[in-house]
Amino acid sequence: MGQIEWAMWANEQALASGLILIAGGIVATAGQFTQWYLGTYSIAAGVLVCLLEYPRGRRAKGSTMERCGQKYMTRAVKALGPLTRNYYIRAFLHLGLSVPAGFLLATILGTACLAIASGIYLLAAVRGEQWTPIEPKPKERPQVGGTIKQPPSNPPPRPPAEARKKPGEEEPVVGVPTGGPQENPMPVTDEVV
Repeated sequence: MGQIEWAMWANEQALASGLILIAGGIVATAGQFTQWYLGTYSIAAGVLVCLLEYPRGRRAKGSTMERCGQKYMTRAVKALGPLTRNYYIRAFLHLGLSVPAGFLLATILGTACLAIASGIYLLAAVRGEQWTPIEPKPKERPQVGGTIKQPPSNPPPRPPAEARKKPGEEEPVVGVPTGGPQENPMPVTDEVV
C-alpha cells in the first residue's frame, strides 16, 4: 500500500477554510457584529490563505491535475521561495492566522477548519514533504519519417497480420476446390405450400 501524501489533503482543507473565513467575515462585517473589525480581518486572512493555497503542489508519485489558471498563481507562490515551500512555515502561518478570527462567532467555523489544515500541514512537514510546483512537461514531437517504416499496401479494413497472405505464397489445400463456384452436395427444392 502506498504512502499518503498529507500535503495534498492539507491544501484542499486550507483552501476550503479560506473560503469559509471570507464568508464568515462578510457576514460579521455586513451584520455589524460588536467585533466587526475581526470580520474584516477574517476577509483579509481568507484572501491571503486562498491566494497561497490555490496552486496545488506536485505529487511525489503519479500525476497531479492543475487547477484552472493555476500557472499564474504558481509563479507568485514560487517567487516567495522557502516561505511557501516549507510546510512547517505554512502550518504555523495558518495557525497564527486562525487565532484572531476565533473570537467571533461568524468566523469560528473557518478558524476551526484552518486550525485542522495547520495540523495536517504539520504532519506533512514531519513526514518530510515539501511544496514543489507543477511544471508543464515539454511535448515530445515524434519524428515524422522515423515512425513510419513502410506505408500499408492494401486499403482498410485489413485482416490480422497472421491471416495476411503475401503475394506468391498461395498453397493449395487438399480437398478444397480452387477457384470457380462451389457445388452444394445436398439437393435444394423449392416447395411452396
